[in-house]
Amino acid sequence: MVEKEEKDNKETDKPDSSSDPTCAICEGQGCECAQSENNEKNINKEEEEGLNSEENNNSEENKLEEEIEKLKEEKIRLLAEMENLRKRFEREKVETIKFGSINLARDILSPADNLERALSALPEKEEYSQNIKNLVEGLKMVLKEFKNILERHGVKKIEAMDKKFDHNFHQAMMEVERDDVDEGTVVQEVQSGYTMHDRLLRAAMVGVSKKPSSDAEGDENNKTKEDKAEKSDQKIN
Repeated sequence: MVEKEEKDNKETDKPDSSSDPTCAICEGQGCECAQSENNEKNINKEEEEGLNSEENNNSEENKLEEEIEKLKEEKIRLLAEMENLRKRFEREKVETIKFGSINLARDILSPADNLERALSALPEKEEYSQNIKNLVEGLKMVLKEFKNILERHGVKKIEAMDKKFDHNFHQAMMEVERDDVDEGTVVQEVQSGYTMHDRLLRAAMVGVSKKPSSDAEGDENNKTKEDKAEKSDQKIN
């Protein structure tokens, strides 16, 4: 009976090796080989997790750098747009100051032209009464004041006479046969033209020279007219 109990105690005290890992080398359980292999697996797993974590961190850093670059480019673009707007506003401000009175200047030109025509149409006579002379002098002073006001606002008269015809500043109203000047020269000014700060305010209405037709061409034209007249008379008869 005592021997049986001792035997049972020995079996109870015997270590349970069923939970120990089996070694792939010695096929035993709970040996140092199996424990080393498990430790290596754990270390490899931790290294893989560390590498994955580092890759994720690098990926996030790259995304942040890309966002920063995009924001920098957006900032540069906005600054450039603001600078362009500032320059445009400054340019429009200057043009508004320079040409803000352009419509008023056009309106002033008409009465100034009429006054100048009226004065130029007056015959020069010495027998005018003193009142008439004073009136003429007053009108001349008014005309001069008109011109001074226009000049203060940058309005200048276009010099057209004896100049080469320029469609940018001249408006041809007629052709005048002249053999003493080059063809296309302004020989007559019907109405004065003006500019305002180098911008055309009103084109000058002018007469432009052309070469006179030859006598042969004139005779031929006359003959053609006579032939047409004779044919017309014959039809009537």
